[in-house]
Amino acid sequence: MTAGDAGSEHARRAPRADSAIPGLPPWADEDTPVFVISIAAEFSGMHAQTLRSYDRIGLVSPGRASGGGRRYSVRDIALLREVQRLSQEEGVNLAGIKRIIELEREVDQLTDRLAELTDELARSQARLQALTEQAGRPGDLLPARRTQSVVVWQPARRRRAAPDDPDRES
Repeated sequence: MTAGDAGSEHARRAPRADSAIPGLPPWADEDTPVFVISIAAEFSGMHAQTLRSYDRIGLVSPGRASGGGRRYSVRDIALLREVQRLSQEEGVNLAGIKRIIELEREVDQLTDRLAELTDELARSQARLQALTEQAGRPGDLLPARRTQSVVVWQPARRRRAAPDDPDRES
């Protein structure tokens, strides 16, 4: 996932950097890819080749400059630090770290969706409450679907079995 992916703000979540990273332009936020690989390597405490390797296997996917060079955001650097911590302090292999990152992103997305649905439910309950108060009695309002089609139901006629019908009862 690159910095240019549409709707990727929530999908790119990573732990926040413990310390402020110097050199961030005033117009940039923590998702803006601004740091070249050498600076990102320095801030994350890793070698630039390690960052390239992590990009190839999909652990951290930095943005790209117009010329194709990697550009890392503050969030990317925080994620690199977390990868290093999990690897060195927790002893998790890279496949495990990749899965942890995927699951954390999924949890973030689900948390965001839950918040959206909770807000929508609260709005719906408030609308229902307002309509109920407007009607005067709780039983006065029933949702009705307006339609212009008419459906006529007729009971099915019993079919007489043919004399050579094997299902016919004798």
